[in-house]
Amino acid sequence: MITMSATAQSSPNIAFIKYWGNRDQALRLPRNPSLSMNLAGLETRTTVTFDEALAEDTVTIGGALQTGPARERVTAHLDLIRRRAQITTRARVTSHNNFPAGAGIASSASAFAALTLAAAAAAGLTLPEAELSALARRGSGSACRSVPGGFTEWRMGSGDADSFAVSIAPPEHWALADVIALLSAAHKATGSTEGHALADTSPLQAGRVLGAADRLARCRAALLARDFAVFADVIEADSTLMHAVMMTSTPPLYYWEPLTLAVMKSIQAWRAGGLPVAFTIDAGPNVHCLCPAEHAAEVERRLKALGVPQTLTALPGGPARLIAS
Repeated sequence: MITMSATAQSSPNIAFIKYWGNRDQALRLPRNPSLSMNLAGLETRTTVTFDEALAEDTVTIGGALQTGPARERVTAHLDLIRRRAQITTRARVTSHNNFPAGAGIASSASAFAALTLAAAAAAGLTLPEAELSALARRGSGSACRSVPGGFTEWRMGSGDADSFAVSIAPPEHWALADVIALLSAAHKATGSTEGHALADTSPLQAGRVLGAADRLARCRAALLARDFAVFADVIEADSTLMHAVMMTSTPPLYYWEPLTLAVMKSIQAWRAGGLPVAFTIDAGPNVHCLCPAEHAAEVERRLKALGVPQTLTALPGGPARLIAS
């Protein structure tokens, strides 16, 4: 019997310029380019073992054996890698996060980035970073951004092969902290995959997409120049545009909770008062509060005073990587 195994670790990412909606749903080709930061200290660790003794794939996430759509999504991704490696061997997948999954902290991004690296290595493939990023995108669009390190840009590309993410700056370029106001650790009722499919039903999506390249260019320039004032304005505008699309889709998606809006308003007031902090929100109620790292403790203190039950703080993180199992 032949057994091949590998373990990979990846971080989620927070998008500064958002990905929402696909021009090709099956290939997860985005409507617009996006820009993000990997989150150090938040990790998915995944081991993939191809074992000829297995009759079918088994998937265990957080200690729970998966069935139904969760297992099928992983199996479909393994099939992509099996075809690339020209093998048919079934696999045993075990994965664990050290942060809440399905709550708007990009758990699917880190999950499919780690799965891609581990499965490719276990299958005997040696692929360049761009190919690994494009392959991770097939499992979860934002997973492509968790493959490279630091601050990453997902290039739309013209098709499957050239739609991948690249690093535009290493983690040490800018000591930004993401203080996550964790308002709910519950698994959201409507996941991002389902939400992307609704994006084009919103009358606002075309306008959001039309301005995305300009917002990305301004955000990239601000990030590279470490210009927090411009950075803050553009990420808040882009986040709110995405949620406006969600709220006007059919059916509408309302991810914000009352405390979400309270945090958003407070952050803008704090910034007007001199504290450099800005918000962005993925598909969930939790608020990502971006600030220079030296202000993270003060942002945490103020969030707790608002009634935020829990915070997680992450600095810019490195690339997905293989590790010893």
